[in-house]
Amino acid sequence: MYRHILIPVALDHETLVDRKLEIARHLLAEDGQITLLTVLENIPGFVSEFVDLKIDNHLTQKVEDRLKAAAGSDVRINCKVVTGKPGVQIAAYADTERVDLILVGSHHPSAQDYFLGSTASRVVRRAGCSVFVVRDGDC
Repeated sequence: MYRHILIPVALDHETLVDRKLEIARHLLAEDGQITLLTVLENIPGFVSEFVDLKIDNHLTQKVEDRLKAAAGSDVRINCKVVTGKPGVQIAAYADTERVDLILVGSHHPSAQDYFLGSTASRVVRRAGCSVFVVRDGDC
């Protein structure tokens, strides 16, 4: 059983959170915790010149509220939003917070993913802990 499970939540795959939480609850130690984490990519400098909205002020809070709604009343679930490159930040967060399992979703790869690499494959390569990859079709 795992004491701290990290579930990265991509905004475009939010519908998969319930299935990932179901899996995580089966793998969680009795006194364990689950963290739902969304990584927001930084806005490039050339774009930020034209945007009045500060990402930390609006979007971060909205995303955190959506994560909390997905967590419901389960006190074992924490919600966190960070910025950066998802494949890097997920592994870094797991290392810093002593996560012992990352439960990440992945779609069936296409040729483009083999050349560019998906977030899931980046997490698998960088993580210092175990990674459980759940296919979209399995969720």
